[in-house]
Amino acid sequence: MPPQASAGERYAVLWAQVSAAPADATGVRMAARAGVRVYLDVGPGGEPPSDFQILSLTPARGVDGRPQVLAQVRNTGQRALDMTGDLRLSDGPSSLSAGPFPVQLGTTLGIGQSEPVAVSLDTLLPDGPWTARLTLASGTVQHTISVTLTFPHTAGAGVPVAPSSSLTSATHLLLSGALLAAGALFVYMLLRRRRAGTLD
Repeated sequence: MPPQASAGERYAVLWAQVSAAPADATGVRMAARAGVRVYLDVGPGGEPPSDFQILSLTPARGVDGRPQVLAQVRNTGQRALDMTGDLRLSDGPSSLSAGPFPVQLGTTLGIGQSEPVAVSLDTLLPDGPWTARLTLASGTVQHTISVTLTFPHTAGAGVPVAPSSSLTSATHLLLSGALLAAGALFVYMLLRRRRAGTLD
């Protein structure tokens, strides 16, 4: 690696192509092509951190009448992301629930890029309101948001709804650890007070 190469992650595609000469005067040529994605990390240290943010969920309805949820996602880390996830609906009309529905992310999300993630739903679903819970993950990084949505009755998009909170796997671990520590401290103080009372 050249010493003047700037640190960071680079990604590209290597193409290999084999083609034959035109078979006749039409100039039509047959070709076979294969591609390999490349992720190149430049610089010292370990793997650069990955993270992303789910900015908002937008209820929508396509021209075919199918309800959709559009999530705006931004890559806030230092690596390109290939995400997976699903959407679940609950607390709908007559206490209905639906899902999970798989998300559809068209391309790899590059560093600093923002892209919509579409989730197509069942045409038989009522307009709502619904509690929509979206979970997205890339590797070990996972985020979940929950908002209340009502789908438009005709084709078009509604108003984007920003999440009031974002839960991550790391957040769950921290909260669980804090609760366990608080519980252990409470038990310790209780036992200590009982022991002191017995000695008196």
